[in-house]
Amino acid sequence: MVVGLWLVALGGSAYYLPAGILLSLSGFFIIERRLMGLWIYWLTFVLTALWALYEVGLDGWKLMPRLLLPAVLGLWCSMPFIVRPLTSSRRQRLLAAVAGLFYLLTGVGVIGAGYLTSERLYVQHAPLPAAAQSAPQEAGRNDWHYYGRTPRGERYSPLTQLTPANVAGLAPAWAVHTGDVMQPGEDKKGREFNFEVTPIKVANRLYLCTPHRQVLALNATTGKTLWSYDPHNDTRANEYLACRGVAYYASPAPANVPCERRIITTTADAKLIALDADTGRLCEDFGVGGRVNLTDRMGKVPPGFHFITSQPLVVNDSVVLGGWIYDNQARGEPSGVVRAYDPRSGKLAWAWDMGRDNPTAPLKPGETYTRGTPNGWGTYTADPALGLVYIPLGNSTPDYYGAQRRPFDDTYSSAIVALSLATGKERWHFQTVHHDVWDFYLPIGPSLVDLPQPGGGTLPALVQTTKMGQLFLLDRRTGKPLAQVEERPVPQEGHFPRERLSPTQPYSTGMPTLAPANLTEKDLWCATPFDQLWCRVQFRRFGYQGQYTPPGLGTRIAYPAFDGVMDWYGASVDPARQVLIANTSYIPFIAEGITEQKALRSRLMQPWAGWESDKPYPKPKDFAVGPQYGTPYAEVVRPWLSPLGAHCNAPPWVKLVAIDLQSRNISWERPVGTTRDMNIFKTHTNLPLPTGIFTMGGNIITASGLIFMGATADDYLRAFDEASGKELCRGRLPAGGPRRRQSLIWATTAVSMW
Repeated sequence: MVVGLWLVALGGSAYYLPAGILLSLSGFFIIERRLMGLWIYWLTFVLTALWALYEVGLDGWKLMPRLLLPAVLGLWCSMPFIVRPLTSSRRQRLLAAVAGLFYLLTGVGVIGAGYLTSERLYVQHAPLPAAAQSAPQEAGRNDWHYYGRTPRGERYSPLTQLTPANVAGLAPAWAVHTGDVMQPGEDKKGREFNFEVTPIKVANRLYLCTPHRQVLALNATTGKTLWSYDPHNDTRANEYLACRGVAYYASPAPANVPCERRIITTTADAKLIALDADTGRLCEDFGVGGRVNLTDRMGKVPPGFHFITSQPLVVNDSVVLGGWIYDNQARGEPSGVVRAYDPRSGKLAWAWDMGRDNPTAPLKPGETYTRGTPNGWGTYTADPALGLVYIPLGNSTPDYYGAQRRPFDDTYSSAIVALSLATGKERWHFQTVHHDVWDFYLPIGPSLVDLPQPGGGTLPALVQTTKMGQLFLLDRRTGKPLAQVEERPVPQEGHFPRERLSPTQPYSTGMPTLAPANLTEKDLWCATPFDQLWCRVQFRRFGYQGQYTPPGLGTRIAYPAFDGVMDWYGASVDPARQVLIANTSYIPFIAEGITEQKALRSRLMQPWAGWESDKPYPKPKDFAVGPQYGTPYAEVVRPWLSPLGAHCNAPPWVKLVAIDLQSRNISWERPVGTTRDMNIFKTHTNLPLPTGIFTMGGNIITASGLIFMGATADDYLRAFDEASGKELCRGRLPAGGPRRRQSLIWATTAVSMW
């Protein structure tokens, strides 16, 4: 009742105040053993049902927190052991039983409406085009040498043995436990330990890495471990333990000598390593004893501040990579320089450092790469024929305060940059966010696609996914938009003092948007009416102006947030049909901006004299805290959850979407994932409600018209019909995409054939 009054004072819904008064009266009369309490509750429930229908209509997911718990409570109040002490009238007991039946039917109806809502959210807008060409017949077509199979980042298999007609017959073929688990001390609050690898397949071998950077070679048919390599790297300082893949290099002039075929990998303490693909032994001719130190010429790099999570890109006799920076910690963090190495000798071929007048000029003795520049830590893609590599760039640190950024920081933050594979010189760049203070950087390179033209021939294009849910379609030769991009005004109020914001941001209006609609109070969800009320109060109290709400002092809702609509896994492209398939997530966060003095007083961060200090860097105890040393402000970012641990926004939380790149329309979309094994208070007992569930990974497409996805938190591998989006089958996995469990490779007969 009091909180309902608070919500009214904040300008929110007036329902909760009278509902609180009526429920208080109902409880009072029931305690007094007066039947009036049950009738007041019945009246409150009927009014609640009418209000809920008025506010959200027949949306089952939004009706659920408004009506399900009241229906369960009403059913409980209608039980004989409650009713008998309140009346001796048989007629009144009969009426109470009828009311109980009404509550029961309402509860069942609400759950059913949720399932029907999920079905309504599966929409087929238009049929997908037929394949414009047959599957390519290139050599090694059953191999998978890159994160996206080819350097183009398509994530597309040309194989056709598995089809929508026979995919339901898949069965487990083998399983391999890597044995890599969290070590003592790594389970501290906020520490991430995720198995996010995409194995590469070369002939009949799979190569992969574990979160602690062990490398394994497996027989693709049997799963037998052929060799393993442990770099014994120091991971104690790393807040993020994951390895998304390794790279493969084969000498263009085979000589039947050791290390003719190499696995190129990295370590958690920033080393680049070459291994013999046949034996797993270090290639002694690479760097120093098989290793190259990636912190060379980087200046001061505290442990855990620079390492590589994504696999290096090996193409055109170059190993190209950037690196993960422990972002949002301080100004002047290690450089975001992009470098290329010779895959045979390990020698530096070129380095692109945007902070220098000549970005590719060799460093002079004593010089270091420019500190604090935007970095490209995600998977790179390339067009070997054009001789270009496409770098997805992040932000200049820190993420949420940009008043002190330099001109080149603002030029390249959140931009795609095309560099020459041979020299590292820039060919073009395209910025997706101006003066990014939302952590909307690009976490993965674009997918390349050749678009058929009306007069014949094809146009070389790329599609860049973004955290904002926008898709940019560009000419990959020049970086010029192929679909219209407009500059639109964005919110300008409420930012940090002395901050400067871009008055406009680029919107890809020529492509369908996958961005969520701006939240309203009616969109809020939660588990019960009580925590939904609390989320409504927070919604009214927190700063929120929709997408691009500026960071500032106080608490704001960030939606989308740093994990984005589409994160490091990107999207898949079917080159035959010119179709893009994307996993999209919709989870709001709350971001609190506080002064440095307040953060120090609250012990969210510790005093630090900066990079010139001899004292070790004082990492915050909570990974959610971005201390932003060197600026006046710190930032704390957490998921927006109710007091019961439920999401404050309504389902669906994850969707699978198909986009026709020729018509540039959404062909179909559907929620993916259920609440199986997940519940409030971190319990694991729940109905498998088809709400769509958190995902941490991508999907792949086959030439036969299948989509495979195993990234959802409900631990299923699913197959979908590419043409319609219909789920064809699912298989239970030992763990799902975002789970922190023992690393495990689980293969079906499909994996064996690939």
